[in-house]
Amino acid sequence: MDIQQTIFGTTSEGLKIIKFTVSNKHGMIASFINFGAILTSVKVPDRDGSVGEVTLGFDTLEDYIADTWFFGATIGRYANRIAKGKFTLDGVQYPLAQNSPPSHLHGGYQGFHKVVWNADAKINQDSISLIFSRLSPDGEEGYPGNLSIKVTYTLKNQNDLTIAYDAETDKPTPVNLTNHTYWNLKGPAAGNVLDHELILNADDYLPTDDDRIPTGEVVSVHETPMDFTHPTKIGDRIHQIKGGGYNHCYVLNKKDNSLCLAGKVYEPQKGRTMEVYTTEPGLQFYSGHFLNQYKGADGILLNEYDGFCLEAQHFPNSVNEPRFPSTILRPGNIYRQTTIYKFQV
Repeated sequence: MDIQQTIFGTTSEGLKIIKFTVSNKHGMIASFINFGAILTSVKVPDRDGSVGEVTLGFDTLEDYIADTWFFGATIGRYANRIAKGKFTLDGVQYPLAQNSPPSHLHGGYQGFHKVVWNADAKINQDSISLIFSRLSPDGEEGYPGNLSIKVTYTLKNQNDLTIAYDAETDKPTPVNLTNHTYWNLKGPAAGNVLDHELILNADDYLPTDDDRIPTGEVVSVHETPMDFTHPTKIGDRIHQIKGGGYNHCYVLNKKDNSLCLAGKVYEPQKGRTMEVYTTEPGLQFYSGHFLNQYKGADGILLNEYDGFCLEAQHFPNSVNEPRFPSTILRPGNIYRQTTIYKFQV
């Protein structure tokens, strides 16, 4: 195991942003920055042993500051959408930014993805952890309570990347955290992801209205274009989906918060596979169809379907939907979530 640190850039406030690069004995390399607690890069071997990039990212801090598509970012306080940019908690209504009109999206204009985090490293014999932490102050982006958050990325020698989230609050507040990495298992310069074969351990999904807010229904995927219960290419039925692609929360086949296999992706050209395990009840599958001539790392122009996201999380708009699992964290309780991305060939 190895770790390296370099200066990635400086914010307009004069804060140094550090890039941490960790690697293991099997050739996996992952990089992170303390701006947005962002996962900037993952490189893993293909079936021939060639190590290559499998995420979409940027070359500079300025690109991440300007980014509007959340590349690699830690998302909070609330991943996904909140209807009409407001919620009521214990009889008090809290207005939020309508940064995806008319909805609140991914924590607001700043959110956790546009702030500087504290960073620390922990090195063990078979793993290296990067620990990002911060205090989200009472009222930040409209949310109540001082929220203490810790996000720990751990690279293991088994080519597992674990993301563990912990949070505590001094007032009741919604908490729904996730990671927004875009994946392309053949590499960002090698074409789109429509040929990737996807399995999701989900018999149901959450249909949405025209503002992409769940209707409150839980609907079966079977015999619909939403069905990934068996290996299916992402592109096989994508043009049957309203809006040009997938951007839906799948209800995982689980009854508790134990760690389970949520999904698996296989890319036939390079032979890489990625399994996703999570303690969360939902997995947002986004097919990257809003990308359009978006300049990524190495000057690559990214277009629709050049990357996909599998975002482990609670359900969108749960704060306004009593039928969904609660996302309210109260003082004295601890928010915990674990998601693992496991790579093989």
